[in-house]
Amino acid sequence: MADYNHKQIEPKWQQYWKSNETFKATVDKSKPKFYSLDMFPYPSGAGLHVGHPLGYIASDIVSRHKRNKGFNVLHPMGFDAFGLPAEQYAIQTGQHPAITTKENIERYKEQLENIGFAFDWDKEVQTCDPKYYKWTQWIFMQIFNSWYDYDAAKARTIDKLTAIFSESGNATVNAACDEDVPSFTAEEWNAMSEEDQQSMLLKYRLTYLSETAVNWCPELGTVLSNDEVKDGFSERGGFPVIRKNMKQWSMRITAYAERLLEGLDTIDWPEPLKEMQRNWIGKSKGAEVRFQVENSDLEIEVFTTRIDTIFGVTFLSLAPESDLTALLTTPEQKEAVEAYVAQAATRSERDRMADVKTISGVFTGSYAINPYNGEKVPVWVADYVLAGYGTGAVMAVPCGDQRDYDFAKHFDLPIVPVIKDADISEQADPTKEGTMINSGFLDGLTCLEAIDKAIAFAEEKGVGKGKINYRIRDAIFARQRYWGEPVPVYFKNDTPYLVAEKDLPIILPEVDKYLPTEDGDPPLGRAENFTYTPEGENEAYPLEMSTMPGWAGSSWYWYRYMDAHNENAFIDKDVQEYWENVDLYIGGSEHATGHLLYSRFWNKILFDLGHVNQQEPFKKLINQGMIQGRSNFVYRVKGENKFVSFGLRKEYDTTAMHVDVSLCRNDELDLESFKNWRPDLADAEFILEDGKYMCGWEVEKMSKSKYNVVNPDDIIERYGADTLRLYEMFLGPLEQFKPWNTNGIDGVRKFLGKLWRLFHNGQGEFEVSDAAPSKDELKSLHKTIKKAEEDIERYSFNTSVSTFMICVNELSALKCNNRAVLQDLLVVISPYAPHITEELWSLLGHATSIVDAPYPEFNEEYLKESDIEYPVMINGKMRTKLQLSADMNKAEIEAAALADETVQKWLEGKPPKKVIVVPKKIVNLVV
Repeated sequence: MADYNHKQIEPKWQQYWKSNETFKATVDKSKPKFYSLDMFPYPSGAGLHVGHPLGYIASDIVSRHKRNKGFNVLHPMGFDAFGLPAEQYAIQTGQHPAITTKENIERYKEQLENIGFAFDWDKEVQTCDPKYYKWTQWIFMQIFNSWYDYDAAKARTIDKLTAIFSESGNATVNAACDEDVPSFTAEEWNAMSEEDQQSMLLKYRLTYLSETAVNWCPELGTVLSNDEVKDGFSERGGFPVIRKNMKQWSMRITAYAERLLEGLDTIDWPEPLKEMQRNWIGKSKGAEVRFQVENSDLEIEVFTTRIDTIFGVTFLSLAPESDLTALLTTPEQKEAVEAYVAQAATRSERDRMADVKTISGVFTGSYAINPYNGEKVPVWVADYVLAGYGTGAVMAVPCGDQRDYDFAKHFDLPIVPVIKDADISEQADPTKEGTMINSGFLDGLTCLEAIDKAIAFAEEKGVGKGKINYRIRDAIFARQRYWGEPVPVYFKNDTPYLVAEKDLPIILPEVDKYLPTEDGDPPLGRAENFTYTPEGENEAYPLEMSTMPGWAGSSWYWYRYMDAHNENAFIDKDVQEYWENVDLYIGGSEHATGHLLYSRFWNKILFDLGHVNQQEPFKKLINQGMIQGRSNFVYRVKGENKFVSFGLRKEYDTTAMHVDVSLCRNDELDLESFKNWRPDLADAEFILEDGKYMCGWEVEKMSKSKYNVVNPDDIIERYGADTLRLYEMFLGPLEQFKPWNTNGIDGVRKFLGKLWRLFHNGQGEFEVSDAAPSKDELKSLHKTIKKAEEDIERYSFNTSVSTFMICVNELSALKCNNRAVLQDLLVVISPYAPHITEELWSLLGHATSIVDAPYPEFNEEYLKESDIEYPVMINGKMRTKLQLSADMNKAEIEAAALADETVQKWLEGKPPKKVIVVPKKIVNLVV
């Protein structure tokens, strides 16, 4: 074979790996394990573009390298297959989402296999497969049958709680639970009906039903998370979203807030991502204080981190969704308040938190009494207050909080200074420096002293207490959609019960349409006989009609990869104890507060219940950057079907127009392809420069609308998968955003051609030598061995590609065809370019795959210099260079310099006044 032919070689080795199950991983306790994982994709109909494989290539390189280093590597792939896009397509076309999803997965798999990934496809999971979601349902059942014991700092099974209730009631129970749980004795518990007991237990379970303020999208017919709402509209489809109260399944992630925070200190994740999670959890230390409503038995409870400023309270603000809003609205204010609440319902919580410029609110007509000074303060409704954070009410201190300050200025409310010398003439002063003024018994104290004394006062007078608060809210666990996991719950007299474990999975039923019913029930309400008959009973009870949210199946999938075909458990205990958790996880930072937080939450529950032996699922995480598109532009003369080349565009009145990047090569437009691109361009005319039409370009997000999406299939067809893999790594550091530019890919393809030619003679015949390698050949090889291993350990892949190019150039210049050198070089390069290295490895006579070859050991001796080149400076000017032995001492170097003919010529027979020798660097003479 004369030249490297990727079209023959790459399919050959992909089939070899598949047929031989080269990457199939099993438990092997004789080897250390390494678990490399990618965030699995949602299979959209568009397939992959060149930006998608970036993280996969990086994890593949690490996986292959670890295998060469003697690790037993698990590197699986699967598909997060439930979700809205397939369902929306089903609504539009009537085609079952399963059909669309299956077609999309087949397309993704074909593309992934063509890139040559070392995936263990035997472990593939699809979240929409009943064999998989049976165990998602099973995990839901474990969570339902659990409660969180704050004293034990862990989840415990619900039977432990019922035992406590039976023996001593709930007086001693310190648990995560609903706020409205009444106190009861053992006698009262034992006297309750089964229905009442189940209703009470629901207030303690880690997953529960409750009235919750949600983002409801009528057009999509479902609840959306805050992440799925932007500016009051659904991120997918752009439909209006409103806030409304609905009965929803939720999970008590709030019970794990502190442990989720503490766990961040034990894992190797990017600090910005950890900080995003810390902010989302939002821990704050402060106090709860109760304000009595004037002429009422009602109280308004607030949480504040600045109780020291309580004498500066000039109004209270309620969240529009607060139950107190309607109760405190006077008849005179009813119309205004209801209109304001309705308007606030169209904005998501995220929008309300982010929008600091818009100031809006309405007075309820009611007043509350400040328990510290007895003063009357008005109660307002303001949408910057969120029902789910704290108590849904805020004590407004305009002198110390900018939003309160802006609100007070806007509505002409008082601003009372409480910290001496604080300048609040133009804005609030939130600092905790200075001493208290206008604050009664707190006057003269520092802010920190005042906090302690104010909390003590609240607890002594029974009007409040010190408290730690978290911004995070319980996670809504339901979608009113079809394409998701059925919840394994049936309802008996409106009380939820779990189905029997032996009856899992509850299969997603067939429906006539994928829309809500005429009565407003979710699509599963259309299913015939979607009911459940418990063993020993004759009555069929309705099953839950909501499905699980999109994050359910992705919150535990890494465990299923370890033991994908186990029909008796979600994972075998011994298998999990071997693989433990994920050593390297690569994916996008957009999942920082969704998938990653929920995954950690579920993992901790499974750990508490003894199902897994690790508290954290992902030891190390890397967020890969985005590969951006490189758009091309043509320049159309206004009013004409004539196009001007980039360099001449300013000589005409033109408008820029995106053109499909596949029609350009090195920014030169293929004129005939352009004319065939669209019917209106068939008779286009061109004004050329130097006989070519050159396009403009710009870096933008890859998008179909910008015609800059590059299909990896096209790159593989033209250049090969190894070129694609190397080039994506060569573009820049993994974590950075970087533009795709096909113009630079030729250099990578030429590098592979050079590597191929090292093993072939001038006639294109395979030829290597068994002669002993030279010092220079070994030096070049071992520099590469060392650098490549260091780079992979610090995930610096782009610098390794540069190192490979330098090495191949050096070996080419040395005309190296030495078997020992080239063989080791192949192993070093193989994780990056597996196809060409497998082929050359085979040509060297190896019967087994290069993935099983040991990584060559670095030998520092080969990098030691035997000679050093010394510049010789005479009176500050370099006059010659000397090649001297590396182990010469200062005296020997000086003697050699003085004996040199060129030096003697410049000295003109005079002894130098001074000789300065810097070993291994320079010789300086002053005459």
